[in-house]
Amino acid sequence: MHRPRGALFSGLRPDSAFWRRALTAGVTRGPEPWLRHSPPVFGALFAAALPELRRRVEQNLRRVRGPRSRLVDLLDSAEVFATYGSCITEALLLASDRGYTVVRRSRGFEHYRACAAAGRGIILVTAHTGGWDIAGQILGVVHPAGVMLVMQRERDAEARAIQDAARLRAGVQVVHIGDGPLDALPLLKQLQRGGAVAMQIDRVPPGMRSREVTFLGGPWRAPEGPLALAAMSGAPILPVFTHRLGFLDYEAVVAPPIRLPRRATEEERDAAAAAMTGAMERFIRAHPTQWFHFAGDDPVVPGEAGAG
Repeated sequence: MHRPRGALFSGLRPDSAFWRRALTAGVTRGPEPWLRHSPPVFGALFAAALPELRRRVEQNLRRVRGPRSRLVDLLDSAEVFATYGSCITEALLLASDRGYTVVRRSRGFEHYRACAAAGRGIILVTAHTGGWDIAGQILGVVHPAGVMLVMQRERDAEARAIQDAARLRAGVQVVHIGDGPLDALPLLKQLQRGGAVAMQIDRVPPGMRSREVTFLGGPWRAPEGPLALAAMSGAPILPVFTHRLGFLDYEAVVAPPIRLPRRATEEERDAAAAAMTGAMERFIRAHPTQWFHFAGDDPVVPGEAGAG
């Protein structure tokens, strides 16, 4: 009984290949009203059909904005799923050949320009928020040396293949990490030629080095990767978080850069980890329903802790 139920649950998850195939079909053939309005509906249906996953989203929401009424929890969790559906759909739509473009807005872009002018490359740290999947496309337009998006391998290999094919069609270079000690080499080369490397800091896969920080009033683990890259390359860490404003309309919020010396002490690394996590916390508190953190304190499915 447990395995079939687990397989069904896994197949219905919003990050499953079934969901991605359905979105791809809709993006290829669907009229614009369908593209605009159906993803939030399907996202809300997922929230209703997957109570355990919805419970974890509500748990994360309470961490971000404190306790609310049961009705508010239900409405906010439905909005998380609805926004997630719209963001994934629009990322696939931008990678299609239908001629759609994204409206790009930004705040704090002067921090990016100052870092880019130094020519040492930039380590962009971000999170799974609205539009994160197209952040490389948004910044790649203005960064002449290109943006390399660093990701952990997704739980569902078929879903990953669908999304990666869309990213490649959109001109976004993706590097999957977590499989070996040489994973950082292409990232260093990208920074050495003045390019940008984008890394997500709201999840730490099992076995990956991390550093303890405070986040949302409690203990959290920040990935060590951005700190190590910054110390090795001399490139600044630039927190950049995106959120969705409407159909194909996104804003990037850029925080001040974080710098580490080549031989950074443990105290300097701790301070840098706290600074990038603090920037993420401020953004997520301002946009709690646009944080797509679908795991709670325990794995969603046995053996999946840290999947992203």
